[in-house]
Amino acid sequence: MTYIDYYKILGINKKATENDIKKAYRKMARKYHPDLNPDDKEAERKFKEINEANEVLSNPENRKKYDKYGKDWKHAEEFEKAQQQQHHRGRRQRGPGQYSEEDFSDFFSSMFGGGSARSQRRNVQFRGQDYNAELQLELEDVYRTHKRTLTVNGKNIRLTIPAGVKNGQVIKIKGHGGEGINDGPRGDLNIKFSISNHSKFKRDKDNLYTTIDLDLYKALLGGEVVIDTFDGKVKLKVKPETKNLTKVKLKGKGFPVYKKEGQFGDLYITYQIKTPTNLSDKEKELIKELAKLR
Repeated sequence: MTYIDYYKILGINKKATENDIKKAYRKMARKYHPDLNPDDKEAERKFKEINEANEVLSNPENRKKYDKYGKDWKHAEEFEKAQQQQHHRGRRQRGPGQYSEEDFSDFFSSMFGGGSARSQRRNVQFRGQDYNAELQLELEDVYRTHKRTLTVNGKNIRLTIPAGVKNGQVIKIKGHGGEGINDGPRGDLNIKFSISNHSKFKRDKDNLYTTIDLDLYKALLGGEVVIDTFDGKVKLKVKPETKNLTKVKLKGKGFPVYKKEGQFGDLYITYQIKTPTNLSDKEKELIKELAKLR
């Protein structure tokens, strides 16, 4: 395996912070994204390298292994375990301080192919590395179950995203991580959801909250208002003499409950009464008459 300088790929140095890595990755990913560079094989290759570099350097544990073992960082745990085993075996067979290069070469041969019959007998399967990815979505994106394609290490993976996923939630996709060693099982793909909310609703677990303006006359006399929800428009009756900051609940009009089809939270609406401005002379006279009656 050829050594790949992940720091150089992202245009940063080894002292870069996690924030530096994140900024560099986003900048490079935008530049070489396939959607912006259609039919550009070189851009596609660079995009794969950028994703691979970010996969390693954005994970503190992976970065530590990479800094220590270079191109062999994926096998760091196996290397260290093998060294410990060979250390104890060497002490029993040769005494303290006596080691054979063959002890270590057998292990490396068993992992990467070739080697003596002795090493072939000791071939050990190792599970592949887990991959970690972050998927950025809008709140309205996770109101309904839908499919989406995610690019991880240059490979496109088609995912079904369940309705009701929460911000920061991690979903594990088994068998979509790194390849195993010596025909060992593949690792898993862990997807962390980063959900932004630019809607007029505030989400709290499965409930939604919003504030709507209500004109003074409708608050006093009653009437109807039309409310926007993620599931369409709803007509709502306003009671006469509704007070400012009155709260009403629309049952089942909140957010879907994760992995419980057909179950929803509630939508809470707060009325904010708007005082009329730019009154005409006639309106002022009528209000004065009303004030006298009160």
